[in-house]
Amino acid sequence: MPLKAYGVLVTRAVDTRREGSVDTPHYQIHLTDDQGTHYRASVNVKSQERPSELLYLVNDDFQHPVTAHLEGLTSGWNTLPPGPGGPNLDFVRGNLFDPAKMRTLPPDVQGPDNDLADLLDHYVRRAVDDPAARLYVFGERFGPEPSVRDKVFGFLPGNGVHDIHMNQGNSARFQDDDGVWQDGGLLIHFPAQSRWVGVFLAFQSQSWHTDDITGHTIVPDGGGSRPEPGSQPVRIVAALVNPRGPAPESENVTLINASPDPVDLTGWSIADRLGHTCPVPAGQLAPGASLSASLADGVQLGNSGGQITLLGADGLKVHGVSYTAQQAAREGWTVVF
Repeated sequence: MPLKAYGVLVTRAVDTRREGSVDTPHYQIHLTDDQGTHYRASVNVKSQERPSELLYLVNDDFQHPVTAHLEGLTSGWNTLPPGPGGPNLDFVRGNLFDPAKMRTLPPDVQGPDNDLADLLDHYVRRAVDDPAARLYVFGERFGPEPSVRDKVFGFLPGNGVHDIHMNQGNSARFQDDDGVWQDGGLLIHFPAQSRWVGVFLAFQSQSWHTDDITGHTIVPDGGGSRPEPGSQPVRIVAALVNPRGPAPESENVTLINASPDPVDLTGWSIADRLGHTCPVPAGQLAPGASLSASLADGVQLGNSGGQITLLGADGLKVHGVSYTAQQAAREGWTVVF
């Protein structure tokens, strides 16, 4: 079943604590909201399953339509109902980043700037030092526990957020936590620089192909494993989101085959942010060739920002991108990814 209490905590950071590398360590963040309520964000830096090193990706200039949805949320805890179109995170369907760019780091080792705790500390301590910075912590809430002090920072009542990582495609041991549109993550907004920083974590044991309803791993026919999204040669490189002229306009998406071999696109499709799909022109895409696919069948690229996903003949994600309202604002201009 999905997480019982998924949402996002809007706060500012006031302190941090490292737990070392023993057992199941976490990077702990002490947070407060505008009403003076205290919280703890417990961020995993080591997996309980092998390989123990987490996958991570940090985007120093995170631009995605989800940030527009966050600006209207109140300080403190915000429960988020499941589904697309809101501020929820989904590493598979939300096109927040390219999974192929994730890397691993050890949880906590001697020396500077060489482990996951160091990386988290670099960004969170910047937020601690900036009174205007706000943290948007996605995950599952725990507490409040009126008679129990927080075990790390000592405030009362105990209260906070955990599961600040991918929450789908889990191994059988943690399959009960699977769900869609309920992934954890850490977004930091620095208003003075008009900048968002995105920090995303996943376990190496998790799958990047998951069921659209349950979030469980999709097992390939005949066993084996499927290539991760973003690791295949055909990619989305551009889209005409806001054509000239009155609606409905003729929108299109440009694909490229970056490999030295032809790729058969028969049965492939393009999906918008709400999951509507339309077919890609069937046939072989030659090595190095590009293809402009016109959108139809109700697939729409809204001018307020959105996601575009390329699906293979098996219906699984091959590649995905996102664009913001600012990128779509210039009528007639193609957005290049």
